[in-house]
Amino acid sequence: MADIFKEIDEELRRERLEQVWHRHGRLIIAMAAAAVIATAAYAGWQKYNQTRVAALSDRYAAAVAAADPAKGDPAAAQAGFQALAADGAGYGGLAQLEAAALAAKQDPEAAAKLYDALAADGSVSQELRDLAHLLKVMQLVDSGDPTALSAELAPLGADDNPWRFTARELDALLALRAGDQARATDLLTKLSDDATTPGPIRARAAELLAALKG
Repeated sequence: MADIFKEIDEELRRERLEQVWHRHGRLIIAMAAAAVIATAAYAGWQKYNQTRVAALSDRYAAAVAAADPAKGDPAAAQAGFQALAADGAGYGGLAQLEAAALAAKQDPEAAAKLYDALAADGSVSQELRDLAHLLKVMQLVDSGDPTALSAELAPLGADDNPWRFTARELDALLALRAGDQARATDLLTKLSDDATTPGPIRARAAELLAALKG
């Protein structure tokens, strides 16, 4: 009889974790992704302005305009970003990020492959390569193997990594998806209690903690 109650308790716990994930997990991923991509784009744009390469500037601006979902041409945008990525000249990494982000709207698996390619590109900075790993995990966090994705995030969670807070947030979501509430709670508590955690991430961690405890 005790085993029956234990099974019921575990089933209810699993159902609760799934409810929390579907209510909060995907929204948090979307918000985190938007913040990370905006940060990367700003950093790339700064570097872009510093180089003052007019021809590349025009090509990049044209690709961005073509990527406009309201009045653009996604195929032309993708071709433009891919061409810039092939040319490099300081814009290769940013163009690859844009190409992958555009692909993600239609095919997360294809986007993950593009992020993998960027992560393996030794011609771009380590920060962008780490960002590619991070964005790949974001694409697959709802469908990929949580254990494998968590292992890929591990180096990004190091104290000296600029993407550590987002990596830890994603790691908590992966733990939640895997049904490991204890680990998810531990990661979220550390994010919530750490005064150096960026405000939006602290707020999301606190909200998800409240949902788990509620």
